[in-house]
Amino acid sequence: MTISGTTRLYVVLGDPVAQVQSPGLLNPLFAQLAVDAVLVPVHAPAPDLERIVAGLQAVANLDGIFVTVPHKPAVAGLADRCSPMVEITGSANALRREADGRWYAENFDGTGFVAGLAGAGHDPKARRVTLVGAGGAGSAIAAALLAAGVGRLAVCDPDTAKLTALRARLDAHWPGRTSVSAEPDTAGAEIAVNATPLGLRPGDPLPFRPAELAPGSVVADIIMKPRETRLLREAAVLGHQVHCGIHMLEGQLAAYRAFFDLGR
Repeated sequence: MTISGTTRLYVVLGDPVAQVQSPGLLNPLFAQLAVDAVLVPVHAPAPDLERIVAGLQAVANLDGIFVTVPHKPAVAGLADRCSPMVEITGSANALRREADGRWYAENFDGTGFVAGLAGAGHDPKARRVTLVGAGGAGSAIAAALLAAGVGRLAVCDPDTAKLTALRARLDAHWPGRTSVSAEPDTAGAEIAVNATPLGLRPGDPLPFRPAELAPGSVVADIIMKPRETRLLREAAVLGHQVHCGIHMLEGQLAAYRAFFDLGR
């Protein structure tokens, strides 16, 4: 890849940002499509987020902003326009510059997660799913799972205010299909998903106990680095089927290509 004065810029914002895997997937895609662009990570401390986003939006050759933990809810409020998915979930993981210079927000976490899950042979349709984490990624995954036709969705998060707000948004589109609880509710779950940051650091506690799941359940983690979190390691030892976080990003690549009109 040759970077020159004509190269278009994309950034991925996070705090921390060392764990992001998107540059390793998007930059080869740019090269494959002969797109003169580069994606770089930007460490954006939470107190400075609004100032950083405003500065980036003023950069004339910057076409897109990707967003990771913990900024997805906050960045949704910094866009000029939002997709229906962003309105439902209250979070965004991608912003693009429109032809009129305004910024449009979308969230592909949920659709990417479901695509990755189905691609690995774990179609969630009509299955009982427990989702731990009602933050930016978790809310998007909840909406996508409901759209995919899960049989039962239990969303768990200790932040009851955030949880209640998410259920209200989900019920407006899929009434009565979601239960919520502060503690993980894994009873009867066939698929259990960690959509929290727990697992990014070696000393993190487990988001839920895989030993409480029925034998052969699917345990999925959205954390991408490390690839095998403590949760997935312990689940594998117990004989569960494990699903790594990188599949969520891989499931988003086609959507990103269309969203940013790459390879035109």
